[in-house]
Amino acid sequence: MAENIQEMYKRARKAFETVEFWPQEEVDEMVAAVGWMLQKDDMARDVAKTAVEESGMGVFEHKVAKQKSKTRGAMWDLKGVKTCGLVKEDKKKGLRIYAKPIGVIANVTPCTNPTATPSFVGLNILKTRNAMIVSPHPRTNRSTYRTVEYGRKALKKIGAPEDLWQCIREPTHENTSELMRNCDFVIATGGAALIKVVYAASKPAHTVGAGNVVSIIDETSDIKEAANKIMRSKTFDNATSCSSENAVAIYEGIYDKMIGALESEGGYMCNTEEREKLRKALWPDGKRLNRDIIAKPALDIAKAAWIDVPEDTKFLMVIGEKIGPEDRFSGEKLSVVLTVWKWTDFGEMVERMKKMHKFSGEGHSASIHTNHQDRVEELSIKANVGRVEVNMPHCLVNSGSWYNGQPFTTTIGCGTWPGNITSDNINWRHMLNYTWTSVPIPEYVPTDEELFGDYLKKWGKD
Repeated sequence: MAENIQEMYKRARKAFETVEFWPQEEVDEMVAAVGWMLQKDDMARDVAKTAVEESGMGVFEHKVAKQKSKTRGAMWDLKGVKTCGLVKEDKKKGLRIYAKPIGVIANVTPCTNPTATPSFVGLNILKTRNAMIVSPHPRTNRSTYRTVEYGRKALKKIGAPEDLWQCIREPTHENTSELMRNCDFVIATGGAALIKVVYAASKPAHTVGAGNVVSIIDETSDIKEAANKIMRSKTFDNATSCSSENAVAIYEGIYDKMIGALESEGGYMCNTEEREKLRKALWPDGKRLNRDIIAKPALDIAKAAWIDVPEDTKFLMVIGEKIGPEDRFSGEKLSVVLTVWKWTDFGEMVERMKKMHKFSGEGHSASIHTNHQDRVEELSIKANVGRVEVNMPHCLVNSGSWYNGQPFTTTIGCGTWPGNITSDNINWRHMLNYTWTSVPIPEYVPTDEELFGDYLKKWGKD
């Protein structure tokens, strides 16, 4: 039976109005109850098993780890955060800032991350006293629904309104669009094509963009260590993450050693003939990525492409040739396929990366393995990305980890480059309204010297 979206919204709105003015202590207890439930081992294993079974994507153990780490990461970042009532005061300026919830938030969730996304986003939504209605991806609706049901059970345990968390059981394009039109705000995590659908709902929204991480490796890097980090990141959950490396760009002077190190970590370099077979398997019509290839093991992809590879192969490699639609290997692949580029001039490689991002992945992220701080700075300044990760396994840290400082998230904002409204890692900060209350302060008007002093000293007042 199809869900009545308007009825779900009414229930969510009623639940929201119950907690709208709750004090911080009650809100934090509610978040702790749900967070504790969502990181339990038996719960994580249950939803991960369902996700792998229904989608055929990813790795069970990795999905368990992701479910637990994203939940615990959310709880760590939320610890001690004020989201209720007066959250900031500046007595010198006579300002008091009050946090306000938004209302009912539609949470559109991807099939590549069907349990951790509603868990993470949902905890941040509860922390900000909002309600959530999830629209799962049709391929993974059961695992997402089960995740939300676990959250509802935790809410019921402490007497909080269960309808703060709801989930569409049988999602369709139509009811997802209706949900976004009816809710007060939208958080949509998924492919780049989703952006247009979200904004067509005419509601304020946080969306994401495609990932196409290029990892630059220079002559100062630890070759063996960099290869291991790239392998671990590339193969995690069979590259379901938009933060997985899609390409490596290797300095010419260490190229052969780096390829050898990647092969030692389970990489297989395709020859020209095999590259063409792989291209046809990944993009049968020359444009759209084959959904049966996404997040599958390397041996399955090789078999589908009629390529013979060693049994211990963990990921496939191809040589990069062109940038743009004429060579899809230069874009996002959502698979354990790594494109390899060679460079001699760092500045030129950064510009080449920018061209790749113009084709696919602008605003998302970049990676570098180096001991040259000036190169880190040049990449950070010039690349049109929201995040640069240095000497780390990219997908394991880009959305927060226990050994870097990026905020935990499951939703990567890509800024105005692909049409998002923030380039941040999206969390509780993006789910609040604020009221700035001001009182009179002694008047002070700055002098010309205070405002224009340096300019006037150099150029005068003429």
